[in-house]
Amino acid sequence: MKEALSVLCLVLLVSVLEAAVTKPKFGDFIGCLRYRTSPENPITDAISIADNTTAFLSSYVSYTKNKRFLSPNYKKLLAIVAAKHVSHVQATVVCAKSNGIQLRIRSGGHDYEGLSYMSSVPFVILDMYNLRSITVDVSTKKAWVQAGATLGELYTKVNDVSQTLAFPAGVCATVGAGGHISGGGYGNLMRKYGITVDHVIDAQIIDVNGKLLNRLTMGEDLFWAIRGGGGGSFGVILSWKINLVEVPKIVTVFKVNKTLEQGGTDVLYKWQLIASKFPESLFVRAMPQVANGTKRGERTIAVVFYAQFLGRTDELMAIMNQNWPELGLKREDCQEMSWLNSTLFWADYPAGTPTSILLDRPSSPGDFFKSKSDYVKKPIPKEGLEKLWKTMLKFNNNIVWMQFNPYGGVMDRIPATATAFPHRKGNLFKIQYFTTWFNANATESSLSQMKELYEVAEPYVSSNPREAFFNYRDIDVGSNPSGETNVDEAKIYGSKYFLGNLKRLMDVKAKYDPENFFKNEQSIPPVHVM
Repeated sequence: MKEALSVLCLVLLVSVLEAAVTKPKFGDFIGCLRYRTSPENPITDAISIADNTTAFLSSYVSYTKNKRFLSPNYKKLLAIVAAKHVSHVQATVVCAKSNGIQLRIRSGGHDYEGLSYMSSVPFVILDMYNLRSITVDVSTKKAWVQAGATLGELYTKVNDVSQTLAFPAGVCATVGAGGHISGGGYGNLMRKYGITVDHVIDAQIIDVNGKLLNRLTMGEDLFWAIRGGGGGSFGVILSWKINLVEVPKIVTVFKVNKTLEQGGTDVLYKWQLIASKFPESLFVRAMPQVANGTKRGERTIAVVFYAQFLGRTDELMAIMNQNWPELGLKREDCQEMSWLNSTLFWADYPAGTPTSILLDRPSSPGDFFKSKSDYVKKPIPKEGLEKLWKTMLKFNNNIVWMQFNPYGGVMDRIPATATAFPHRKGNLFKIQYFTTWFNANATESSLSQMKELYEVAEPYVSSNPREAFFNYRDIDVGSNPSGETNVDEAKIYGSKYFLGNLKRLMDVKAKYDPENFFKNEQSIPPVHVM
């Protein structure tokens, strides 16, 4: 009985202490924000107190992209600061740190596990969506893009001044530049030009002391770390200076379906042998997905092949007929269009959709979803593919798909240590697993089915460690509690995301954020590794 009372008293004491720490500290935090910003750039309008009102909920939800994390944790979330000026970012960092409040940084809200806006300790969200300016210099083929700008806005702005310049980033137009670029975002120009971080030539970051640094003042080690190591462990990315790349005025795309009944497994097996060896101007993604069969109520797997070629149809047809006649590509499957229009094709918009849709910012989340990733070094045998199909067909009413994204080309020639993004030579392709469901009651079963699919794939993918892509955030590969970073646990997820670059990332973290202010469940620990 005495023991039970002691435990109860301890629990009550912890709750009281937590409340005592949070409330006055939060008042101090707000006072600090006002003190550290000027009347010319007032911060008051940028602050939304977490008070369960419609206005606050709207602020929270508008950049919450996964319905699994739709409900704010009102016990821990204190406020959202939607910075409108660099001084707001600086003040938020300094004031959160001095008051012992955790900071989560959100650019576009696409963190797959919601780590940019969720925590189980008292925290504030720093929203970057107002900081979205983009300036393009055609003469030097360079651009500055702020963290809160979306990829759709960047592509549109570049296209406004040149139809033959592009940036090798992702196909989802609503993704924020801050997180996408810092995590090593990629797209269909990857085989020709590499990934986002290979074209970053300068950056602005707010460090743990609230200082605004650029490449010169931050130093090369920090500049290396934020290109692929994720910005959230080192500071707040404010903006990137990027090199733009050249694309032809007309590119060619196609989309071809092969169901299992049409020999989809054989066609995909051949894809594994050749997709990473195609000319680097050709990118062919394979997307196995559950689809309706020919008979009512029957389900099958359809492998959808999406391609982009930096050239015209005649040349593409010649390459395909010579290397991959099994696909049965016909001339009428091919469409010629501008590079900007190809971004609509990749996002599955219907033909004729105006490019202005790239500027849309949806104000409500999509569906419930879960994603995972893998890297493949040697072809998956046909019996392995058939096991994956069998597992995919077990998913209940979910949408479920995999994406096989080919490597090769320039990705084989960029050293693994050139940036913090390590997944380079030796990969045939990267897999993204993805499932979507529409009812919260299906969450548990959906997560369980996803784990099963991942387990079935294990014999056919990279191992020791089983590699993972940081931007396809997956809490299952290892995680820490919100408020602490255990080094041994961090080495588990860190080695999967960053491979041999983890040691240098930990050294950089120890140098620039030794007290580990910038942290989340999968952040880099500040440890000098011997």
